[in-house]
Amino acid sequence: MLKPITLFTAVLVALSTTAGCTTTNQSDQSATQPNETATQTGTTQTYPATPQSTTTPTTQNTTPISNQEFVTQATQGNLAEIELGQLAQKRAASAEVKQYAQQMITDHTQAQNQLKQLAAQKKLTVPQSVGEQNKQVAANLSKLSGADFDRAYMNQMVQDHQKTVSLFQREAEQGQDADLQAFASTKLPTLQQHLQQAQSLADKTTGTTTPSPTTTP
Repeated sequence: MLKPITLFTAVLVALSTTAGCTTTNQSDQSATQPNETATQTGTTQTYPATPQSTTTPTTQNTTPISNQEFVTQATQGNLAEIELGQLAQKRAASAEVKQYAQQMITDHTQAQNQLKQLAAQKKLTVPQSVGEQNKQVAANLSKLSGADFDRAYMNQMVQDHQKTVSLFQREAEQGQDADLQAFASTKLPTLQQHLQQAQSLADKTTGTTTPSPTTTP
């Protein structure tokens, strides 16, 4: 009687062992699946971190400027720089600011003389005044003197030359007349230099000072 019982017991043990192995394998497989899913999830999370998300599209005015519009705006800009330069010779405190103002008078007088000749050849009208906006700027600056004038004048030079550089770039690239395009292209490097100098002097005249170091008793 002992032998049949022993054989039956051995079969039960074998079956339980096989079931245990099967359960263990299934649990092992299920345990590895979350890891694979996590790995895939982690991979997809890195995809948005591309340079495309940080790029900002730039807008550009593609409308061609008319010959008359360019002559009008460029002339008013030249006349304004000459007038403000003469005002700076009287009211500026800094020698560097006065030197810059004199350069504006010289360079913009030369540019305006050349532009007048071109406008006459093209039968375009040359304005005789700086325009209402530039008149108001001159009126405001005429109320200042010394360091206050230096700061306001140089900040105005930065704003003016940003507009002028943009105007001349637009004419050089999209102008409707070859001679006016060539004029704009020739004057553009000088105007860009004016802008860089204005930015540098504007930084110097802001009045910001570095705090002096404190002594420890």
